[in-house]
Amino acid sequence: MFVVQLGLLRGHAGAEPVASTLPNLQVTRATLDNGLRVVMSEDHSVPTVAVAVYYDVGSRDEAKGRSGFAHLFEHMMFQGSANIDKGEHFSLIINRGGDANGTTSNDRTNYFETLPSNELALGLWLEADRMRSLAITQGNFENQRQTVMEERRQRIDNQPYVPSMLRINELAYGDYYPYAHSTIGDMQDLVDAPLEAVQEFFNMYYAPNNAVLSISGDFDANEAMRLVEKYFAPIPSRERTEFVEPPPPKQTSERTEAMYDSNATLPAFHLAYHIPANRAPDHYPLEMLSLILGDGESSRLYQTLVKKKEICQDVAVGTDDRRGPDLFSVWAVMSSGHSPKEAQDVVIAELARIAKKGVTTRELEKAKNRMSAAFVFGLQSNMARAKNLAEFELYWGDANLLMLELDHYLSVSREDIQRVAKKYFGASNRTVLDVLPGVPPASEEK
Repeated sequence: MFVVQLGLLRGHAGAEPVASTLPNLQVTRATLDNGLRVVMSEDHSVPTVAVAVYYDVGSRDEAKGRSGFAHLFEHMMFQGSANIDKGEHFSLIINRGGDANGTTSNDRTNYFETLPSNELALGLWLEADRMRSLAITQGNFENQRQTVMEERRQRIDNQPYVPSMLRINELAYGDYYPYAHSTIGDMQDLVDAPLEAVQEFFNMYYAPNNAVLSISGDFDANEAMRLVEKYFAPIPSRERTEFVEPPPPKQTSERTEAMYDSNATLPAFHLAYHIPANRAPDHYPLEMLSLILGDGESSRLYQTLVKKKEICQDVAVGTDDRRGPDLFSVWAVMSSGHSPKEAQDVVIAELARIAKKGVTTRELEKAKNRMSAAFVFGLQSNMARAKNLAEFELYWGDANLLMLELDHYLSVSREDIQRVAKKYFGASNRTVLDVLPGVPPASEEK
C-alpha cells in the first residue's frame, strides 16, 4: 500500500534519509448530519484543488448473480443527473482546465476531479448532484451495459495473460466469493439484470452515509465546508446493509491448474499465497519482502530468473493490498524454450532460503529507502493526497492514520521478514496457475 507520511521522515539505521519538499500534512475532519464524512487538507503551493468521493462499495459487496454492478456504476455516474446532461460532467470539468475520472476495485468505488482552485464549487456541486439524483434510465443502463461488455472484450478477453489475472483469484479464493469473482463481473449477470436491480444498488450504496468526501489543495477550509454543507447536507441518508466479512478462506493443500491463452506467445505463471489483510501487522514485512524479491532489476528474483539464468523475460512480486484476506503474488513470463516449472522451482527455493537465513541488512535498507521515496513522491499532487486521505478515512476510520503509516514499514526488521517467510510460504498455502500459449489440444481444428 503506497501512501506517504508528509513532513519530516524519521531516519533509520543505515539508510539515507529521504527529504520531502512537501509541507506537513494538515487534516481537518468533519461529519455532516446525513453521515457524509469530510476530510480536508489545505496546501497553497499550487493553485489547484482536488476533490475525491469514495463510496464504500466494491465488487466484494456484490451478491451472487449481480456481479459487475459496482463497475457498472463507475460508468453510470457519468450519464447525467437532475441538472447535468449525459457526458456533461466531463465537459464542464475539462472546459475549465481540469480533469476527472473514476475507478472501481474490490473494496471501493471512487470519483475524482482536479480543478483550478477558483472552481471548487463546481466540483462539489457536480458530485452532489449525481449523488442525489443520478439518471438511472433504461436507455442509460442499456448503453452502459453494452459499454462494459465491450470493455471486457477489449481489455480482458482479447489481451494476452489478462484472463489469468482473474483466474488466479478464482482459484486461490475458491468459495470466498467477495474476492474470488472479478470486479468487471460476469457478463451474463449484467445481461440478466433488470433495471430495478440497478436502482436498488444505487439506493443501497450511493448515499452520503456510505461515502467520504476528500478535498486537497489550494482552498480555504471554512469556505469549503460552507460549500459542502450547501450542496451535500440536503441529501438524505439511506439505510444500507453493512458488509459482513465471511470467515477467511481455508486452504489445506496446494492448488494447481493450467490454462491456455490463445493471445499469449510465451508461457507464464502465477504463484499466490494467502496472507492477512492490508495493514495487519504481518502485512508490512510481507510488503517489504516483495520489494526485496521483485522491485527493480537488482531484486533477487529479477537477478536470478532474468539476468543470470535467463529463463524468464520478466517477473513481478507484490501483495494485492485488499481490505480483507489478501494474497502475496508472484507473476512471471518465461523466455522462449523454458517452462513455468523451471522458474517456479527457483522462486520456491528462494522463499525457503529466506525462511531459513533471512535477508541481508543491505537488502532491507534498500527496501526501506525505496518505500520512503514511494511515500514521499507518491503524494506530491493534490489528487494523490485527496485519494489517500479518503481511503484511510473510508477503510480504517481515520484519515490521520496516514501520518503514522510510513513508520510501520520503517520499523520492519530482518527477523520480521524471516518470520513471515516461515509462516506463509508453505506448499499447503500455495496456489499455482500455469498459462500456456494457444488453445487446448481438444479445441484445435482438425
